[in-house]
Amino acid sequence: MARRFRIEYGNRAIEDLESLPARIRQQVLRKIGRFQSGLHGDIKRLREADRVYRLRMGNHRILFDVSDDLIIIRRIGNRKNVYD
Repeated sequence: MARRFRIEYGNRAIEDLESLPARIRQQVLRKIGRFQSGLHGDIKRLREADRVYRLRMGNHRILFDVSDDLIIIRRIGNRKNVYD
């Protein structure tokens, strides 16, 4: 049986989402919605942190934490500045 996740958004991720163009925002929300039924896509664990991962979406990245059944979205943005 697939692992189910709850999804929460950090304050910075909410700000990031609001600043995205509508088309990109919809794509991001669709990808994040798929997380509820498991982690799928081009996902990598970031080296400098234990539970922080990134999902690649073209030129955009979604940074998130995973803990038990919870995913916390931390940052969403262009690959050039999302890691700042």
